[in-house]
Amino acid sequence: MRRTLGYPLLALSAGAASVFAFAPYRLFLLMPLLLALLLELVQRWPQRAFLLGYAWALAAYTSNFYWIYISLHDIGGMPAPMAGAMTLLLPAWLALFPALAVWLACRIGTNSASRWLLLFPALWTLGEWLRSWMLTGFPWGAIGYSQITESPLAGLAAVTGIHGVTYAVALSAAILMLLPRWRRLPQLALLGLATALWGGGAWLQQQQWTSPSGKPLAVSLLQGNIPQSLKWDPATFELTLSTYYRMVASAPPSDLLLLPETALPVFLDDLPSGYLTMINGDASRRQATLITGIPRRTDDGSGYLNAVVALNDPAQPYYAKNHLVPFGEFIPLPAVTSWIYRFMDMPLSGFSRGGDKQTPLAVADQRIAFNVCYEDGFGEELIGPAAGATMLANVSNLAWFGSSNAMSQQLQLSQARVLETGRPMLRATNTGMTAVIDANGEVQTVAAPDTRQTLTARVQGRSGLTPYMRYGNAPVLWSCVALLLAGITLHGWQRYRRQSLAAGSA
Repeated sequence: MRRTLGYPLLALSAGAASVFAFAPYRLFLLMPLLLALLLELVQRWPQRAFLLGYAWALAAYTSNFYWIYISLHDIGGMPAPMAGAMTLLLPAWLALFPALAVWLACRIGTNSASRWLLLFPALWTLGEWLRSWMLTGFPWGAIGYSQITESPLAGLAAVTGIHGVTYAVALSAAILMLLPRWRRLPQLALLGLATALWGGGAWLQQQQWTSPSGKPLAVSLLQGNIPQSLKWDPATFELTLSTYYRMVASAPPSDLLLLPETALPVFLDDLPSGYLTMINGDASRRQATLITGIPRRTDDGSGYLNAVVALNDPAQPYYAKNHLVPFGEFIPLPAVTSWIYRFMDMPLSGFSRGGDKQTPLAVADQRIAFNVCYEDGFGEELIGPAAGATMLANVSNLAWFGSSNAMSQQLQLSQARVLETGRPMLRATNTGMTAVIDANGEVQTVAAPDTRQTLTARVQGRSGLTPYMRYGNAPVLWSCVALLLAGITLHGWQRYRRQSLAAGSA
């Protein structure tokens, strides 16, 4: 009875507590401890490894992504029971990957060393990678993000990417679980492994992989704080336009004036010509490039894009979001899922993709590679754009999620992208977190969320390639595959030996 009820409840509690390892709480040491607790439970009840892993992960993803309910019910208008069910659907899917990782480690591992030190970290990392692209992918909540940027393990990001940090956290959890179980000599070996892992990360944090490029850029990032309930309301359209016009007109001298995702809630070619003349005039008198998020039609007119456009420099290329949000920006399997939209107020849910080869925008001495909304969660997709740029910029509108943890969590994702690429990132958002992140991943300056504010800073661009930019996720993923194959081979060999011995004794 103790195992039947107590262990799953303990797994649920540990998973739910994992929310405190991520932003805005950032208690990074908590993640390996909570994961070690899961492994301890599985070690004691291996017959229910999948159940315990699923309980831990379900609670973890639900506590981290509770803000989905806000977007569906509070903003989208979906009935509460249906919004609650839809909110649980994503964690229920994502929890399958950690559950399978724990179950397979128990099934394949021949002893505690092979099970937890060899197989578990590799399987967990491969699971995180799989869920980052399957069904368009959802990489938020990967355990590696809990280490960005306070932990020494964050130093691994420039070399291995976020999946390498995830591997290190999983391995650290395994060491913590095994340490009290082993005798003195193996304990010393485990402590040596942990020291090498965390000490190596701390050393890598001190390395500079990129170098300054061009003159620093004076930037003004405009946080309009337009409530989502009013953003697409025709009655408040003039209010939105006038808000951003006044912010542009009152901004200090800058090289760049940057507005958030869909800051101007109208198609680019439908903007009133008089308004465009006025706002461009104010920006040009400041000798600033005015860049905003705005919907625009595709070049052939057959669709529309979630775009980033230099309003007062039409010779510049525009950027259009390429990795779209399912249900939010496009309708997956319309014949099956389109009925959901009868229960929601979801404007512009049929965007087209912008393409994976887009040119950075030039501002003064710098070249800026843009990404929109949750695109900054996909590290390998940003490698190509970052290589041709000296800084990154993200425009977002997280008003969909109210005053929730979503804002701080996305800021942490952006910090990971900075560490991976060695380039600073500008973040212009509607309600938060508008910020400048320096090339070391640290928040240089940040606007208070849920306020109307113009955030100013001078930002130094960087050039050069980090090891992660050169090789991507391949080294970590192939290493995990090799460890998995080694575990399978060991399992097969030991099974063969047992059968041979049994046959010989018969």
